Amino acid sequence: MVAGLALATDAWAQEATVLSARPDAVAITIYRAPDRDADAAIDLDWLGGYALVTETRTVDIPAGRATIRFEGVAGGILPESALLSGLPTGVREKNLDGELLSARNLYARDFGRPVILRRYSGHDGKGTVTEERAVIRSGADGAAILQTKAGFEVADCGRGFIDEIVYPELPPGLSAKPTLSVQTESPAAQRATVRLSYLAWGFDWQTNYLVRYDPAQGTADLLAWVTLASSDPTSFVDATTAVVGGEVNREDEKPEPPSEKGDLILQCYLKSLHTSPPPMVVALPPIPVPMAMEAPAMEIVVTAQRRNASVMELATKVTEEGLGDLKLYRVPVPTTVASNAQKQVAMHDLKGVKLKVLHTATLGGYEMEAQSAQLKLRTRNSKDNGLGVALPGGPLAVFEPHDGNVLLVGRGGLGNYAVNEDVEAALGSSPNVTLSVQETGSGKGWTALDAVVRNANSWPVTFEGMLALNDGERIENPSKRLGRRFGRPVWTVSVPAGGEVRLRYRVRSAD
Repeated sequence: MVAGLALATDAWAQEATVLSARPDAVAITIYRAPDRDADAAIDLDWLGGYALVTETRTVDIPAGRATIRFEGVAGGILPESALLSGLPTGVREKNLDGELLSARNLYARDFGRPVILRRYSGHDGKGTVTEERAVIRSGADGAAILQTKAGFEVADCGRGFIDEIVYPELPPGLSAKPTLSVQTESPAAQRATVRLSYLAWGFDWQTNYLVRYDPAQGTADLLAWVTLASSDPTSFVDATTAVVGGEVNREDEKPEPPSEKGDLILQCYLKSLHTSPPPMVVALPPIPVPMAMEAPAMEIVVTAQRRNASVMELATKVTEEGLGDLKLYRVPVPTTVASNAQKQVAMHDLKGVKLKVLHTATLGGYEMEAQSAQLKLRTRNSKDNGLGVALPGGPLAVFEPHDGNVLLVGRGGLGNYAVNEDVEAALGSSPNVTLSVQETGSGKGWTALDAVVRNANSWPVTFEGMLALNDGERIENPSKRLGRRFGRPVWTVSVPAGGEVRLRYRVRSAD
């Protein structure tokens, strides 16, 4: 048994390591967060979507056993999803070397190791600078306890100087880039082109809609953007990029947000916390700069710009493709999905879209004090109305011209709508259009009501009031002819600027 163990140890000791620093080409397809409503905005603090990343790499594989390290994969990679093709004899084992270089990991991995304690005299840090060797004797939570020639002490604890912890070398086991390693065994040395595909968390996308509505014409210009968001520490440069619309069923459990994001927060417990700032942590060259793991202030990059009144003159408009019951939107030119950033790509630029902006409220068989109406946008997703394209869900803003300016009149969200579906988006309340209902009489089994819509705007509006009735109730003797929507009676009327419109009706209760 001892001899066999020695032979195995010798064999592994001779195993070669091959580094693949970056892919030759990369493709990334982003899927929406499965638990986010279609009309809800992206949560930049926690991107719950995921991406399918496919990388093409060229590697020189030595004869015998070897470990191939694929650097620069996504930091949120799900290693169990990794598929690798193109190797001569396949993969024996794969591992995610996921402990990235960060201030917290750097401190924690140097526990018990010598560092340099650099001290600046004076509370402003502008006095004399001294350095001495020290050994870290505490973990990454709480106070920074260091051992020096003078004994044990707490760094930066308000004694008239400011401390920095300087690391002379990179501790083993830390990687400046997310790395996936695989073990191979080849009968001969050869160069291979391999394809690595995997899923990764920390991505999301949505469509943002801007609508410029002309109430005089009843038409609008609709501009839609695809927003790509990544909280991953890895950037995918010149990637073939696409997004998938619709919900994909995934049964696996989504990982929870990491409890520690790489920051090092140390406190001096010997004095009041407000007088003891945490010690500064720096690293000497050639240690790489820690990668940012958070995305609260994400950079926004716009890949198409307005030119000659049309943003679609550039070749960056996404193209729509079928993907089973889903829709795939492909960016036709290579684009960079940058680390901790957002990017917007043009999707639709439609002119003369026929739609209605109206005010809605619910009436019933009861009195109601004045309430603001709800502003809604409504159309049908058809070519006759200037649409006829798939509309993925996302936030929406509606603007109207007013006195030579363009003003925001409402913001809301648009759900997922296929071609030839009725489209409706709620844009919030309208305080200038109100509805009140008063009881004017009653008798055996009936109640007489008077509904008044008032418009304080300086332009006319279209009002739609749906009458919500209890089981068995019915409307009698309406003063205006009522229509029907979703099987319910509806009062649709134009309310003049600064005016009001009245509806009188009876509600007959069930016998």
